[in-house]
Formats: sequence, structure tokens, C-alpha cells
Amino acid sequence: MERTTSLSWQAALPFWLSLALIPLAWISASAGGIWVLLLPFSTWYLFSIIDHFVGLNEANADPETDRSQLRWYRAITLIWPPVQFLTLFGMIAYTVNATHLGFWEQVGLFIGVGVVTGTVGINYSHELMHQKSKLERWWADILLAMVLYSHFRSEHLLVHHRYVGTPKDPVTARFGEGFYRFFGRVLRQSFASAIKAEAGMLARKDLPWWDLSNPFWRYGALQLGFVVLAALIGGWQGVALFLWQAFVAIWQLEIVNYVEHYGLTRKHLGNGKYEPVRPRHSWNAAHRASNWLLINLQRHSDHHYKPDRPFPLLQNYGDTDAPQLPYGYPVMTLAAVSPTLFRRMMNPRVQKWRAMYYPEITDWSPYNKRATPMPR
Repeated sequence: MERTTSLSWQAALPFWLSLALIPLAWISASAGGIWVLLLPFSTWYLFSIIDHFVGLNEANADPETDRSQLRWYRAITLIWPPVQFLTLFGMIAYTVNATHLGFWEQVGLFIGVGVVTGTVGINYSHELMHQKSKLERWWADILLAMVLYSHFRSEHLLVHHRYVGTPKDPVTARFGEGFYRFFGRVLRQSFASAIKAEAGMLARKDLPWWDLSNPFWRYGALQLGFVVLAALIGGWQGVALFLWQAFVAIWQLEIVNYVEHYGLTRKHLGNGKYEPVRPRHSWNAAHRASNWLLINLQRHSDHHYKPDRPFPLLQNYGDTDAPQLPYGYPVMTLAAVSPTLFRRMMNPRVQKWRAMYYPEITDWSPYNKRATPMPR
């Protein structure tokens, strides 16, 4: 893997592009009309267009770089939580008093707000929850509470990273499973698995699930506090707008989760054991512009291989080491909205992946089952 990426403050600047979404949100709100769709257009389409022109970034930074050199990268994730807080609740206050915005304009506007809190906010919370600093983990909790999805931290750290690519992981999309089936399933199963995982950790300490150290108490308090704040600012209309952006944000998260591991499984070794997680168990994408927006989330193969590696140091893998998506996440998540189109794009790639890495497996039917544990 080539290691030529600079980690200077100039090299960090493209990752700050997410801040440009904030003035776009206010332009959308003040202009109304078709302009309320400016945010979805910018994130879903504009970055895909830029990807087409700026191409791929396959260079890597030295993974052994001292973390003190990453301050300009770390700063954007630390700045974002208060920026999102002011934007989200400022938009609620503005919208409920804006006479020029009709019902459907408000709906469209808060689709855009949800795209920001999901595409950027949840993604940044994902980076923050993997850090050791208490401040960064608290920022992660606050960002997730703003979209009413606090349990994602427990599920992601305690379940997803441990069981990715196995039937024990609700977030791994099964081969042939359409997004809508996946979405309904993951909403049910991930919440339950997060509760079970935290209760299991407390039980190993001889503590009951209701012990105050259970983070679900914190999750509930933060989420309730944000709902109450939305009500104080905008009444029932404010709560409705808050809930709507939260749903859109969760949709954004889970459609990305769907793409990241679709059809990829770890080999079952028998007795309930699976092979270790390797770069080949996540889809990789080297598209430059969408990685700027998503702070290298598309280098997902390396994230699962080395979960504690900060986003500037995530490594890109070629097609001999990790399966490659044909397009960046913005295009792939749009494709996932059409299960037929997505399967047409991805199923041949999954079949090629199987033949490349597991030619000895001739019967894939146990791996194709959607929510049924494999034989132990």
C-alpha cells in the first residue's frame, strides 16, 4: 500500500467541507420553495459529481503517525457537536415561526436537516465513540441523542465489531436481503442486542441491569432532554420536526450500514466460532470527495480490521485485499432504495468475492439465511 498522504493542516482542510452544509441549511430555510432540497442535493448528488471529477484517493498515511499530529483532523469532530446543536434547534425555532414555509416545505427542509445530522452527525459520533477521551465519548453520546439513537454506541462497540459478518450481528445485511426488510429488522434487533450486551457486561461485574452505571440511563436522559427542548422551543410542531429529522438521520445511518457489509460473511469454523475479522469482510471505497464528507468512513475495510485507528490514518486496500464498491456511498445508498437495482449491481460482486476468498465453500445456503443462526 502506498504511503504518501500528507497530514498537514492544509491536507486536513477538505475534511472541513461538512461545515459548508450549515450556511446551506439557512439558505434553504430562508429561500423556501424548491431550495429546501438543497441539502439532500448537496450530499447525495453534488459529492457524487465531484467524485467523478476528482477520482480516487488510494494513498495512505503512515498508520504509526503520532496522534499529536492529527489535531487539525480531530478538531473538526470536536467542533461539530455544538455546531449541530445550534443548527438543529435554531432551525426548529426559525421554522415554527416562518410564515413563508408551508407544510411540505417544512417536511423537505427537515429531510435536509436529517441528512446533516445523519450523514455528518452520526458519522462523527462514530469516530468519537471509538476514542479513549471521555470528552469525545460524551460528544458521541450527545450527537446520537439528538437523533434518538443513543443505543447505537453500545450496539456498535459491543455487538457489531465483535460479530460483524455473522448471523449474530443484526447490522450485517444478508445476501439477497433488500434494504426495506433489513431496515425493519435492524431497528428491532439492534436495540435488543444493545440492551442485552450492556446487561451482560453488568452481570459479569455482579451488577443488575438497572444499576446506574448502565449507559441506557444516560441515553434516556439525554434523549428526553432534547425532546423537551424541542417542545419548549416549538411546541408540538417543534417536537414533530425534531422526530422527523431523527427518523431521516437513522435512515441515513442504516442505509449506509446496509451497504457496508452486504452479503459478506466470515467463514464459520464450527462450534460457534468464526474466522478473525479481516479487511475482506467490509466493502471498501476510495472515492475522494465522498471520503472528505464522510471522514474516510468508506475505508471501512480498515476500520473493522483496526477499529481504534483514527480516520486520517485509515488505510485504503486494493481489490486483492478487500472488495471494492463500484461507486461511493452517496450513489450506493441511492441504489439501495431500489432492491432490484442494488441486487443487480452487488450480487455478482458478492459471488466473485466468494469465489476469490472461499473457493472451498460449495454450499452457501447456511450463510444466506437472513436472521437464522448458523449451525453450531
